[in-house]
Amino acid sequence: MTSVPVTPDSIMRAADGTPLKQKLAQAQRAAQMKALALIAPLFLFIVISFLVPIGAMLMNAFYDPDIHDQMPQTVAAIETWDGQSLPDETVFAAFVADMKAAHKAKSSAQIGKRLNYEVPTLKSKVTVTARKLDKIEAGPWKEAVIAIDPVWGEPETWATIKRASSTYTPFYLLNVMDLKQTADGHITTVEDNRKIYRDVLWRTLGISFLVTVITLILGFPVAYMLATVPQKTASLLMILVLLPFWTSLLVRTTAWSILLQDGGVVTQFMSITGITWLLNALGLISGEPQLFKTRFATVMAMVHIQLPFTLLPIYSVMKTISPTYMRAARSLGAKPGYAYWRVYMPQTLPGVAAGCLLTFILCLGYYITPALVGGPTDNMISGFIDSAMNQENNWGKASALGAVLLTATMILYYVYNKLVGIDRMKLG
Repeated sequence: MTSVPVTPDSIMRAADGTPLKQKLAQAQRAAQMKALALIAPLFLFIVISFLVPIGAMLMNAFYDPDIHDQMPQTVAAIETWDGQSLPDETVFAAFVADMKAAHKAKSSAQIGKRLNYEVPTLKSKVTVTARKLDKIEAGPWKEAVIAIDPVWGEPETWATIKRASSTYTPFYLLNVMDLKQTADGHITTVEDNRKIYRDVLWRTLGISFLVTVITLILGFPVAYMLATVPQKTASLLMILVLLPFWTSLLVRTTAWSILLQDGGVVTQFMSITGITWLLNALGLISGEPQLFKTRFATVMAMVHIQLPFTLLPIYSVMKTISPTYMRAARSLGAKPGYAYWRVYMPQTLPGVAAGCLLTFILCLGYYITPALVGGPTDNMISGFIDSAMNQENNWGKASALGAVLLTATMILYYVYNKLVGIDRMKLG
């Protein structure tokens, strides 16, 4: 078979003489540029309002320039210190020069605050030392500094300064995992009276998991009913499901605080119906039930808020399942329960997984609800982030806690993608 040679006359051309293939490529490029122009505002919005803050948070979790910038002479002099005995006169002279400069710049409190994160009470000692050194004109500086406060005669204090002198530090990330770095560089757990963050992390995960399970138990039957009843009835019931979205989260949480307080509607209902008497008879409580400022109140309020987020993805998947599958299973001899379990339930897995994932991730970041209706032992990680920012002004700790939450979210996403597949997620 002989091939037909391609000549300029045999190439298909547009009306203006341009080859048709080239014209098609130009049209495709123009369409792509228009599509990019349409999504560019959304892309910039995501970058500015989402990616940049997350990047800044991750950076602050290990970026710590305070000591490096405020004590440059001390940082340079202590770099060659062996970390065993007290530093020599050169290091103390550099320390004095930095303290005098910090006192004049009124930045000694900032240095003390950073060192106080690792060694409590150092903030006041730094400010007092800087003020007293400003009045001393000549050395020897080693004896003069130690005479001001014996803490400067302890090698551990200078080891803390050396660790904090680096621009990048693992201190904040270690701190929020109840770990610390010793003077010789080894990582160990903190003292028992300072171990709080692991408990807070497990508490956050535990409450989130409990709320997710309860919303699944409550939401799955309702989603099934919505997917199977006539459309008119389903529309009316859907309004009731979406009713909580008509009010803000703060209003709903405040309403629960009123309902669950001592002598409130819930406790009175329990007394009238005999639930209080039964609980007392079983020895579960003594006297009137205490619901407000408890774990029960926190979980109850969170379940009320999160129930639609679990229900709606399940409902959206159930709505797409054809009833012919169940009829086919029945025609092949399967009993109703068996057919439901083996035929219908597996098809709802994408919706169940999506709803549970969404609820669990949202629960990880709860702050208002535990603060208003929960007790002192119900604070979750978000509450500690707020405390680190607004009370301690410790942005490094807040960023490290945020990084822990982000890591937990990414692990959940990875597990979901492995078990279900992100391409099968259906949220509505």
